[in-house]
Amino acid sequence: MIFNMIRGPRAAFGTLIGQVRRGVMTTGSRRLCSKPQEGPSAPQAQRLGFKVPGYRPSEWDKKMLLWSGRFKTAEQIPEFVSFEMIDAARNRARVKACYVMMALTIIACIAIAVSGKQAAGRHENLTSQNMEKKARWREEAQREKEEATALAEKAQ
Repeated sequence: MIFNMIRGPRAAFGTLIGQVRRGVMTTGSRRLCSKPQEGPSAPQAQRLGFKVPGYRPSEWDKKMLLWSGRFKTAEQIPEFVSFEMIDAARNRARVKACYVMMALTIIACIAIAVSGKQAAGRHENLTSQNMEKKARWREEAQREKEEATALAEKAQ
């Protein structure tokens, strides 16, 4: 590598790139390539793949299994079920909940539109409501002012 530096920066860079591509470039004790390591860690990875054969569903999971239509009654649910079955039931219940929320949203939008049309037919709008409210406030303020002046005159 030092010899390549003597020849010039281009030659050194080209050699460096070639070494990295071949996977032989080393820096200290580390290699720059990403080859899978073989050794004592491989058998340990195989042991970590142990899978529990079943999953004990909670009360909420049982409700999800019933609501998704997987089982008809709570007594039919076995003590242990696969996690995939629980996951599928949750996904199905999630989709049903989304459908219910969509339907409620559409119903609410239609109800608001009908209510707005009825209010427009009665000539109710925000501008007239605000003007009425401000007129009431002015009247109350005027009354309070008159009461304050009347109390001040009595006090003298």
